[in-house]
Amino acid sequence: MSKQSEQILEEQLLVQLQKLGYQYVSIANEKNLLTNLKTQLEKHNNITFSNSEFEKVLNLLNKGSVFEKGKTLRQKQYIIKDNGDNLYFEFLNIEHWCQNEYQVTNQVSQEGTYKNRYDVTILINGLPLVQIELKRRGLELKEAFNQVNRYQRHSFGANSALYQYVQIFIISNGVNTKYYANNKGQSFKQTFYWTDVENKRLTNILNGFTDAFLEPCHVSKMICKYIVLNEAYKIPMVLRPYQFYAVEALIERVKNSTKNGYIWHTTGSGKTLTSFKASQILMNLPQVHKVVFVVDRKDLDYQTTKEFNSFSDGCIDGTDNTSNLVKQFTGAYVDKKGQAKNSKLIVTTIQKLNTAISKLKYESKMADLKDKRIIFIFDECHRSQFGDTHKRVKEFFNNIQMFGFTGTPIFADNAAKNEHGKRTTKDLFEDCLHKYVITDAIKDENVLKFSIEYVGRYKHKDGRETSIDIEVEDIDTKELMEDETRLEKITDYIIAHHNRKTHSREFTAMFCINNVQTLIKYYDLFKRKRIENKHNLNIATIFSYAANEDDADANGFLPEELSVIEDPKALYGLQAHSREKLDEYIEDYNKLFDVKYSTKDSESFYNYYNDISKKVKERKIDILLVVNMFLTGFDSPTLNTLYADKSLKYHGLIQAYSRTNRILNEQKSQGNIVTFRNLKNRTDEAITLFSNKAAIEVIVMKPYEDYAAKFDEAFENLLQITPTTDSVNDLETEDDELAFIKAFRDLMRIKNILTAFSDFKWEGLKMTEQLFEDYKSKYLDLYDKVKNEHQKEKVSILEDVDFELELIHRDEINVAYIIQLLIKLKSQTQKDTTKAEQEIFNLLSTETTLRSKRELIEKFIQENLPIIADTDEVAPAFDKYWNEEQQKAFSTLVTEENLSPEKTEKLIEDYLFAERKPLRDEVLELVKGDKPSVLERKKIGDRILKRIMDFVETFINGMAG
Repeated sequence: MSKQSEQILEEQLLVQLQKLGYQYVSIANEKNLLTNLKTQLEKHNNITFSNSEFEKVLNLLNKGSVFEKGKTLRQKQYIIKDNGDNLYFEFLNIEHWCQNEYQVTNQVSQEGTYKNRYDVTILINGLPLVQIELKRRGLELKEAFNQVNRYQRHSFGANSALYQYVQIFIISNGVNTKYYANNKGQSFKQTFYWTDVENKRLTNILNGFTDAFLEPCHVSKMICKYIVLNEAYKIPMVLRPYQFYAVEALIERVKNSTKNGYIWHTTGSGKTLTSFKASQILMNLPQVHKVVFVVDRKDLDYQTTKEFNSFSDGCIDGTDNTSNLVKQFTGAYVDKKGQAKNSKLIVTTIQKLNTAISKLKYESKMADLKDKRIIFIFDECHRSQFGDTHKRVKEFFNNIQMFGFTGTPIFADNAAKNEHGKRTTKDLFEDCLHKYVITDAIKDENVLKFSIEYVGRYKHKDGRETSIDIEVEDIDTKELMEDETRLEKITDYIIAHHNRKTHSREFTAMFCINNVQTLIKYYDLFKRKRIENKHNLNIATIFSYAANEDDADANGFLPEELSVIEDPKALYGLQAHSREKLDEYIEDYNKLFDVKYSTKDSESFYNYYNDISKKVKERKIDILLVVNMFLTGFDSPTLNTLYADKSLKYHGLIQAYSRTNRILNEQKSQGNIVTFRNLKNRTDEAITLFSNKAAIEVIVMKPYEDYAAKFDEAFENLLQITPTTDSVNDLETEDDELAFIKAFRDLMRIKNILTAFSDFKWEGLKMTEQLFEDYKSKYLDLYDKVKNEHQKEKVSILEDVDFELELIHRDEINVAYIIQLLIKLKSQTQKDTTKAEQEIFNLLSTETTLRSKRELIEKFIQENLPIIADTDEVAPAFDKYWNEEQQKAFSTLVTEENLSPEKTEKLIEDYLFAERKPLRDEVLELVKGDKPSVLERKKIGDRILKRIMDFVETFINGMAG
């Protein structure tokens, strides 16, 4: 047998797990699961539960969403015993994670909406905490991922919902294995390979992965120490292997030495989560007095405080002034509510830290700390650490350890001189404790590759879209580079190609410019062209005073624009003309978004900064014009394009490019860089410095021609399977249909990359646009067929195939999107409306999320829309109409089925909150007066449940903007 069936794989895995120390237990269904849970909890806690006491334990376990169950699992518990005494116990020993009870079982059946059987379950103290789904070799891992999602919907939440306690899912087809946290909102992109400390993948479940990852002590450590419950999003997050190794290295260093060290993890690899986890574990070590996390700008202080508090609510208070920082150091801090807070974790800026240890007025208060064991962690340490502060901190404290996190370390090649001479990251922090470079991140699909287009007058580019007559060489005089004609050609180029780069504005862009004067010229050009109706892009900008603005960026450092709140010079250092222009641009922004910001004081300007950051992430700003701000430390997964008319170099270049390469979905296949200067050699230099020469192939995408050839090859492959569109109808087996789905999906993936190139034209390809559309509709027909044919017991191999529909949908089609179309419809002249109406009606019938809402939306268009006078009224009028219809439908439902309105409303709220479909018995509890007879219960219960689910689907799901 060349192919390994799932059953053989499962049997071999069970044998291996038993060798690692797991005890095999046979569990067929939920009843066995509960019996075993009682035994294991009694054994672990060395107690006995009576049946009624165990019922109380199950009540504790049954409460809340997956997120809240994650908290329940980790907390100490107690119940009142039958004799009235308190009985204390735990579900999991968090502190001594190896001291738990380990079992393994397989093929447990759960009956929810459908009956499901789960492959392999690891039980810790009787609770299912790790779930492993296996597929046979040759099948995509994504299919196992989709199968787990199906279980989430159909049966994990059924009955006592113990499977909602799963902390880690593992999916494998034998040769490839990935793990991820129990967050059903995440995409396949958030699943990870496990590696060794050198970032070498352990992908084979039987040869490497199980021994390393599923060894009982290790998997417990991952659950107890390396899952973060994110309070902001109410989701669990599990650390990736390189984050795990970095934190372990830091802990080992603090426990066993007084040496410093730094972590080199590439930009975009989740350094904040890593540094938070490290800080959290270090502050709990008895030998550590305080952990101080240092950022170098006020906005990062705010951002980090917010992120740290999202990982653990209220774990830190931002230090809004130096006096508060000193109080936090000395344990005398009182928060805004007047509560004393003596946290061992402090987040502050380099500026405030500097003041606290150098100003005389704080000296006596800080003196007691000189000999205390304090751990300093510096974020992006190369920016904040190349100055006096590093020296001052070392001179002031006698018993500290300093650790740095950086995505782009300073080596001898890119070190800048200051009064202390050239200082590299190694000079300041000693050894590199863990390394995860950009090539590792691209290989692991944790960040995207860059697609770089050099636009301008290059010798080899005749007849290409990117060949426009502008200067690109920096050696030209400043006058040539800032010549109005050149800037206008670049502006026109961006306007012409922006939709293509951003998939019809599905994503956003940033434009980095050499200096404030040139930025002003660009902004005015975009503004003029908008008034002339040459584009309708939302443009915004922010800049502040930067010392040595014209320093040609010789060392690759992005000049530090002064912090927008720390230093009044950030605004007052700007030349009068620049300051007036900034005010004018902020006024444009105020009008666009109906807000009120200005530069009159640093607080208002700081709020403007934060609002821009938020609007970029919400895709409300199409292009943000900057000089240096936002080019470091700013994360927005919806940003996919950087236009550059700026001399970037070394880490400044990598930092700026990296704004575009955050992972989001299938449609975002690369970070686009469009540069109007010749940065080719500098790009190669920077990549070589931060990985190696060979890495250029890995990091930068190939030219257009290579992808065009791949597309033609994929088209030939499609024709082998289905020579004509009609032949799709004649596919006989599901295996044939699967081959077609995979072939067309490959074609879509390549087209998605091709369309972002300026040179993209259908004429040069073997397939016509019309033929692509024809095959696409056949592909969608198959998708509909698979979704509609799924019956209770039928298992289809197509069930879990990912159709990657995001490669087809340009917009998130939901009610908010329809409202935007209605506003557009209202603003059009009479002759255009029929076409626009038709477009809306087509969407209503083809979009799955909208089908249930179709009649109501059509009624609104026909009856309410004609009497609305102003486009601004459309959204509020629709909300009012929707609420009224929702009330009517709710009243009809409870009246016709004789239900208690209050109980029904509560049931719907609980369903939406706990993400668990109501059980038939819970639904029947809603009926007022006499309950249905035993014979009627199933029929009536199922009917009411269906009506409630339909109500939620129509009025609540798909309403978000």
